Amino acid sequence: MPRIVVSLADFDVAAELERLQADAGAVASFVGVVRGQVGGRPLAALTLEHYPGMTEATLTEIAETAMARWQLTDCTIIHRVGRLAPGARIVLAAAASAHRADALAATAFLIDWLKTDAPFWKREDFVDGATQWVDARDDDILSRNRW
Repeated sequence: MPRIVVSLADFDVAAELERLQADAGAVASFVGVVRGQVGGRPLAALTLEHYPGMTEATLTEIAETAMARWQLTDCTIIHRVGRLAPGARIVLAAAASAHRADALAATAFLIDWLKTDAPFWKREDFVDGATQWVDARDDDILSRNRW
């Protein structure tokens, strides 16, 4: 059963990867962090909102799809919500398998689908006081559609 967590709290990457490697020959992961600037503008924070229940259900569907497509022993998606400062971890997507190819492909799939299909709303809060909501990027949609 995939591990799905949506939380205000930070997560321990090493502990999460150690949990996955118990029955695997390969563990692949992606950790997303808040950037310090966007388009050359200094960022004060990234604020993430979600719809409780629906978000976890969507992340579970994404993880179960990965488990069905690749020979995985397990996978994990952890996504933070709330106001996050630059440098803070936002997301961990990780997959474990007997072989690296499945773990690597599944991890790429997890993050590509999460970026476009998970119901999170992201607002960039700039140092100058301006804010803007983040729309889906064309590159993210293209990456998702390759699967």
